[in-house]
Amino acid sequence: MKTILIVDDKLSAQRLVADYLAENGFRTVMASNGREALYVARHEKPDLVLLDIMMPEMDGYEFMRHFRKERSTPVIMLTAKMEETDKVVGLELGADDYVTKPFGMAELVARIRAVLRRVYEEAPVPDVLRAGDVVLDKKTHQVTVGTRQIELTPSEFDLLGIMMAAPGQVFSRGDLLERLKGNAFENVERTVDVHIRNLRAKVEPDPGDPQYVLTVFGVGYRFNPEAES
Repeated sequence: MKTILIVDDKLSAQRLVADYLAENGFRTVMASNGREALYVARHEKPDLVLLDIMMPEMDGYEFMRHFRKERSTPVIMLTAKMEETDKVVGLELGADDYVTKPFGMAELVARIRAVLRRVYEEAPVPDVLRAGDVVLDKKTHQVTVGTRQIELTPSEFDLLGIMMAAPGQVFSRGDLLERLKGNAFENVERTVDVHIRNLRAKVEPDPGDPQYVLTVFGVGYRFNPEAES
């Protein structure tokens, strides 16, 4: 689960963004100004920083000047300023993206995921994945569980492949949906539950007591690499 540091001097804005990110599978930590954000970043080591520019004590620009001497963590700057020069200053200081207020939450989540994908690009996934006694072959589009060959739909196959490529890792519904669709669709995340239910019906020896595709309550799903049929 990725950790997002939200830096904003308005508590209401912090909470609004934090609640929405939590619903989309992110862990959040918060700070009210640049000075506090430097302290939190050193201890929490976030995967991405959402940074307001206009703040007391230490503004976003000054934070960036100090932060970039210590870490290369991606930063998305949030501001009500519209001038192109302000955007240029932020980008020259090392910001990875720039979102102007007011912004939609769905757009913000999509931007966060895009930056995370770009910065934390994963290693190439092999064509044949093995976890427990499940084997998934991307070239032949075949899945076997022990000696059983399983017929899956393209979405079920892709969903299983995503989880098997990182066995044990917890994926939120938003993460899985984005990887399936290529974008964040906030209103249809529950469709992932339908795919999971259908996948379990085909893969699990007992779908009512899953051994492979496990639910992590309040977060999402993970593939259990130690399960055997």
